[in-house]
Amino acid sequence: MAPKTTNLAIMFADIAGSTKLYDTLGDQLARAKVAATIETMSEITRQNKGTVIKTIGDEVMCTFPTAEDAGTAAWEMQEKFEEEAESNTDGSPVSVRIGMHFGPAILEGGDVFGDAVNIAARMAAQAKAKQIITTQDTLDKLPPAMRASTRFVDHAPIKGKKEEIDIFEIIWQEEDVTRMATGMVINKPTPEAKLTLTYNGQTIELSKLRPGLVMGRSQNCDLTINEKLASRQHVRIELRRDKFFIVDQSTNGTHVIIGDNPEEFLRREEIPLSGSGRISLGRGFSENPNEVVEFKLHIS
Repeated sequence: MAPKTTNLAIMFADIAGSTKLYDTLGDQLARAKVAATIETMSEITRQNKGTVIKTIGDEVMCTFPTAEDAGTAAWEMQEKFEEEAESNTDGSPVSVRIGMHFGPAILEGGDVFGDAVNIAARMAAQAKAKQIITTQDTLDKLPPAMRASTRFVDHAPIKGKKEEIDIFEIIWQEEDVTRMATGMVINKPTPEAKLTLTYNGQTIELSKLRPGLVMGRSQNCDLTINEKLASRQHVRIELRRDKFFIVDQSTNGTHVIIGDNPEEFLRREEIPLSGSGRISLGRGFSENPNEVVEFKLHIS
């Protein structure tokens, strides 16, 4: 019997920074935490009409009959681990990154093959901690409410394809009034966060009016950094829930010093920015980099 081709949503979800878990908790505790995380992701998959195809280390591969089922499961996974992180007591909260795509796939011998699988894997590779990344084709098949909570990320080359595809992030963290059971909104005055970035005589201010920017070597970036080790679109800074996050999307990583704290190195990861500090794209501060971006957070 010939293998059957059918349209499916393919999802890859894996633990971001699992190496750090082992460093922090030790092998035994880390293995238990990874296993529990895999089981949680598998259970949420099943609750949303999904099928777990296989688990590979700290990653789950699963399928769903519709893009909406996959999107809902991805959203619920992120919310679940966010809740657990808020009450985490061992100093090692779990974050996951998710990539998904809806398209034709071949079901054979309990496994799934085809373009949709390759593209979904590419989306997962693009995702950072706490992100859900998908394609324009998948986005078009989502319900309007979910489609409204998305933003364009980039054009991505796909192996074996001549054309690049548009990739999007599903924003699950932003407050959505329609999801509130009471339907009531209490307007409390909240402090407004602003972030100034200074580089090479330029100063850019981020706020609710301008909630993000991209820095990198490309002239098309909001802030072009003259650093040979920088990627074309190296890193982005974005405002979420009155907090600014720096999100690395580069080849060589991003070095950040916040206040008097030790230097942090990010590669395909993100951290919140606080106080003031310095950012170096691709080059560690031990090398005394010349192309340094200074930042300062203002709360008013």
